[in-house]
Amino acid sequence: MMPLTFAETGETNVIKKVGGNPEVKQHLEDMGFVVGTPVSVITSMGGNVIVNVKEVRVAISREMAQKIMV
Repeated sequence: MMPLTFAETGETNVIKKVGGNPEVKQHLEDMGFVVGTPVSVITSMGGNVIVNVKEVRVAISREMAQKIMV
């Protein structure tokens, strides 16, 4: 298991755990980051990571991406 920030660009991974306080976890789950869901990193630029989750591209901060374990 590793944070999403360590995933290779273009590689599809499966979310194994979503960390953080309950408010952060709920926010990530509302955006589609749910355990068992495939996710892939499209690009990482600056402090943001753009990912594809549930057929939608989402930009999240590097800090948030570190709370998503794949």
